[in-house]
Amino acid sequence: MFRYKTRYNSPMKTLYYGDNLEILRNKIPDESIDLCYIDPPFNSKRSYFQIYNNIGGKVDKAQAQAFTDTWTWDDRAIEGYTEITTNLNGRFTKQAIELIKGLELVLGTGDLLAYLIHMTLRITEIYRVLKPTGSFYLHCDDTAGHYLKLVLDAVFCSQGGNFQNEIIWSYKRYTAVSNKFQRLHDIIYFYTKSEISKFNDIREPYGEKSGKADSHYKQDEEGRWFRWQKRAGKEAYKIFLSDGRRVGDVWDIPIINASAKERMGYPTQKPEALLERIIKASSNPGDVVLDAYCGCGTTVAVAERLGRQWIGIDITYHSISLILKRLAGNNDKPPADVVVDGIPQDVESARALANRDDDRVRKEFEKWAVMTYTNNRAVINEKKGADKGIDGIVYFASGPGKTERMVIQVKSGGANRGTIATLKGDMQREKAELALLITLDEPTKPMILEAKNAGTYEHALMGRSYDRIRIVTVREMIEQDARIDLPLSYDAVKRGKKGSDDLQMRMNL
Repeated sequence: MFRYKTRYNSPMKTLYYGDNLEILRNKIPDESIDLCYIDPPFNSKRSYFQIYNNIGGKVDKAQAQAFTDTWTWDDRAIEGYTEITTNLNGRFTKQAIELIKGLELVLGTGDLLAYLIHMTLRITEIYRVLKPTGSFYLHCDDTAGHYLKLVLDAVFCSQGGNFQNEIIWSYKRYTAVSNKFQRLHDIIYFYTKSEISKFNDIREPYGEKSGKADSHYKQDEEGRWFRWQKRAGKEAYKIFLSDGRRVGDVWDIPIINASAKERMGYPTQKPEALLERIIKASSNPGDVVLDAYCGCGTTVAVAERLGRQWIGIDITYHSISLILKRLAGNNDKPPADVVVDGIPQDVESARALANRDDDRVRKEFEKWAVMTYTNNRAVINEKKGADKGIDGIVYFASGPGKTERMVIQVKSGGANRGTIATLKGDMQREKAELALLITLDEPTKPMILEAKNAGTYEHALMGRSYDRIRIVTVREMIEQDARIDLPLSYDAVKRGKKGSDDLQMRMNL
């Protein structure tokens, strides 16, 4: 049976829902991770020139509005700066402390420094949780990569770790014409915690050079081309041409095209081939792989396929639901040994989620409620501000080749009879056949009566009637496992396309 738990579990196939800094500090033990890969937000949706010249914290408001990664010099950034520069609990190296102080002098207290503080806090914890044989891969681009390498050196190299490679992921894509060269690569920094890190030789086919590559090769008695490879102090060994060549630090791996089977509609999704190379190179079956910004779960999915244990962390429930859907495949539920930590286990924890004072997770309660009730099949309304009373929408089969919609609203408090009357109007405006209110509080009798007065919908495919407006409480969802009982036919989580109405079927996380 699929499990939802709230404490550290071993062996590890665990999804953590929440802030990765809190989870790294409170949930992941010292030296327990074999390999960590992270693909954090790149901080590149702003003008590089503007970021670098943001001396004194002056930021253009119009451009800041379009900067969806939301790195700002706020109370959270100030708190992180204080933790580092005062060496809270002795967590930080001298080099990291002096680096952040120096960067403040160069960059000022603005968005870029806030981003680097965010990363320094987390890279420090990643170093702690890595085993002595552990490896770390940080995926970034050329916007802030040079600053991130300084942070990595300050955390890893100052404590006996090693910088191994700057890997260039090269790809082809079509971009708009501009006054500069197209950017056709990302950067992946590869560090190890010590000299005894594990590394597996990764090879790729020679391709067109699969014949006699050069004069160093000769044929053995079986006709196989090989050459001798010398080793210091040890006997030479044969390298066969058929085994392929060793992979270098430039990786030519295609991005995910529009028709790719693995495409999930997630804006920063990375190809499985990229993660497969990293996981095979720096871990073995049974090892523990960590992704602290797991997004749509490519690291998790590949680690699962390759027989590794894994830990994924994400701050958005939409990502968690997407990963669960990905792990489930064609089944209704993910594998039984997968544990999800951090989601509400009772009404009080649901209330705590609803009352989080954090702009980053303002809609997380609504997302959790909508996705949980619909078994991760709904479309989340990502619009900030006026959502027209709709938090989600789900498509259901109403007959052969025909679908209808149910609109969903979530209330963490203050629901009354007027809420139901308004929801009825929303349902009619959106041309939906059904509507659902998910409420944290118990419904009042006037609310129940107003919902009943909306009438019923006769479902020809199911041969039964449904209340046009239904009220479901969070308590029923948690204690009675209340879930949608309509025949769903539209896999909104996996597609991520734009629909015909004003709701965006997207994963803007």
